Amino acid sequence: MATLDEKQREFLANPYYAVVSTVRDDGSVHNTVVWVDVDDEGLWFNTSIDRAKERHLRKNPNVSIMVVDPANPYKWVSVSGTAELRTEGGDAGIDHLSNKYLGKDYPYRQPGEVRVTVRIPAERVEATGLDG
Repeated sequence: MATLDEKQREFLANPYYAVVSTVRDDGSVHNTVVWVDVDDEGLWFNTSIDRAKERHLRKNPNVSIMVVDPANPYKWVSVSGTAELRTEGGDAGIDHLSNKYLGKDYPYRQPGEVRVTVRIPAERVEATGLDG
């Protein structure tokens, strides 16, 4: 198990967009842009049940996520691990992320939508450009 150091955690706390990579049924990689945050448990994002990334992760929980500084593409953090999906607190999670990125509660909720928080316990952490 890897851990995020303080510089990496500070970087991930910024409202930078991330790309999450999951594995499709045929073994090919699926990439999606997501909002992310970091807390005491580590890196996480939110999605809803029946979206492609949620379906993929239920079948194959291997996941990788990369966050890049939009002002400097050579400053980034990548975390890989085995995803943990949680529906409990999913609505609060998307509101938290929406406030981080949009400054307001999530405005795109759909009737009947069930939100899922996806936690990525860090098994591998790679980073560059955080020293200056």
